[in-house]
Amino acid sequence: MQPILVMFPLGLFTMAVIFDVGRLLDGPGMLGALAYWNIVAGLAGGFLAMLAGAIDLAFVRRPLARRIGVLRVLLNMGVLVLFAVILMVRVGAHDRAAGVGLLLLELLALAISGFGLWFGGELARGRTPAFAKAAAGHRGY
Repeated sequence: MQPILVMFPLGLFTMAVIFDVGRLLDGPGMLGALAYWNIVAGLAGGFLAMLAGAIDLAFVRRPLARRIGVLRVLLNMGVLVLFAVILMVRVGAHDRAAGVGLLLLELLALAISGFGLWFGGELARGRTPAFAKAAAGHRGY
């Protein structure tokens, strides 16, 4: 269930970045508000995905797989925290628009979420990412 739930916040956060780029390129003021509300909806969906990921992690038995699962959950939580900070900064902004600094922070959060998705996908397919193999000493999951 968690891999399906992750796609909704990822799409909403991506649309928020696209709307912010449009607003910074002299688009209509409404784009800032659309990006703001996409972040709000993405945070709500991200919270549900985080809960599903935590429930999924509760049923993992092997210690090494559990550690890697915790890393994946922490990456997803970090993205949610970054977007929550972005949201709090935007509350006081005119038209809820983002500046260049917030846009760069959004891009960083989006890149971290992309890495977390790739990492989770590699684990789900049974392939161990190279950095996880190095940390685990090439042991199996």
